[in-house]
Amino acid sequence: MFGHSLVLPILTIPLEVAPILKKLPFLSKIHLPDLKAREFLRYLGPGILVTVGFIDPGNWAANIAAGADFGYALLWVVTLSTLMLIVLQHNAAHLGIATGYCLSEACMAFLPKPVANAVLLSAIAAAAATAMAEILGMAIGLKLLLGIPLQIGAIAAACTAFLLLWTNSYSRLEKWIVGFVSLIGFAFLFELTLIQVDWVQTGTAWITPSAPPGSIPIIMSILGAVVMPHNLFLHSEVIQSRQWNLEDEDVIDCQLRYEFFDTLFSMIIGWIINSAMIILAAATFFQHSIPVETLEQTTELLTPLLGQGASNIFALALLFAGIASTTTAGIAGGSIFAGWFGEAYNIRDPHTRWGVALTYLIAVLIIFFIADPLAGLITSQILLSIQLPITVFSQIYLTSSPAVMGKYANRPFTKGVLLLIALIVTILNLWLLYDFLLN
Repeated sequence: MFGHSLVLPILTIPLEVAPILKKLPFLSKIHLPDLKAREFLRYLGPGILVTVGFIDPGNWAANIAAGADFGYALLWVVTLSTLMLIVLQHNAAHLGIATGYCLSEACMAFLPKPVANAVLLSAIAAAAATAMAEILGMAIGLKLLLGIPLQIGAIAAACTAFLLLWTNSYSRLEKWIVGFVSLIGFAFLFELTLIQVDWVQTGTAWITPSAPPGSIPIIMSILGAVVMPHNLFLHSEVIQSRQWNLEDEDVIDCQLRYEFFDTLFSMIIGWIINSAMIILAAATFFQHSIPVETLEQTTELLTPLLGQGASNIFALALLFAGIASTTTAGIAGGSIFAGWFGEAYNIRDPHTRWGVALTYLIAVLIIFFIADPLAGLITSQILLSIQLPITVFSQIYLTSSPAVMGKYANRPFTKGVLLLIALIVTILNLWLLYDFLLN
């Protein structure tokens, strides 16, 4: 897909059956000897790190607001944004695999310096806005579970995430974060077993676009919460950090094939969890006409509706989401700042450390001045969606350039799909601006 032959590595097919299957027309381009689950698991990880970014507390705020205010109606936004995310994240990883550069390094190497500086400055701001949402979510989780004041929890969250980055390699972080994502997923699956869901209405809403009055800011916040600019920088950094042989085309082709399925598999997990958040809010709060003002209120409201166990699990899942996503936001901030100096992410390098520290410091300072945490979370996601076109158009330019990508440059169809996504994002942002000025 997107210029590469299809591989299905998550299946294990006996080699003696492969010659028979390869004669089938629709399987003629599949590399069946490579279809081994064990081999696929070796490449699984970067996509999971990215998935954490769009099941973070900012997503929780946007999704719960969507479900509580509009029921199932905005589920289509999760579907659309996840489809766009798959294409964009695959393209970002494509850049890292083919060139050995992360997105920030590529911007500095191949864009005019004033343009590169503007892109990376806005990207640092986006990473800080992301970290703010994620640190705030972790702090809310600590407050719900342990009664720790929000500001103290924010400082503890930032320090914990920095310590995790300082003491763990990529591979160890991936294992921790896979565990966190699994716990979050199981938490929401448990929550869904406790409620009555209108699955017919849910299925329709997943594929039927609608924009109820007053929903545009929430639509944009969901978009900004799923398709996040810092994740594009993160994916290109993490995927190229594995340091394969860039001179061996077979190695690059293998990486590209497996990366797409890592991305696809991980993004589907994210789509399920984000959908579950909206469904939970729609089936509880919207159905009972209960407005949700804060994430803390969510656990209080869940208790009489679903019991104390459900509210505790919700708070724990929020804490796990905050830990994992705060860590990945720090990697993204460090990667962007290091790329400014033409360097790859390396927590032992001062530029990377400064990038991580600045990302967290700005985020914590903002939290100290937020009066309404839920509104702050939603606003941060809107800001991300406004910055997103800058990153996306820069990425498309780079990945479409033979001077940058060589023979791996985007093909015309891929470039057309990417430009269409960038156009949709831009139009939605203009729509948000119009809606804001009108009201």
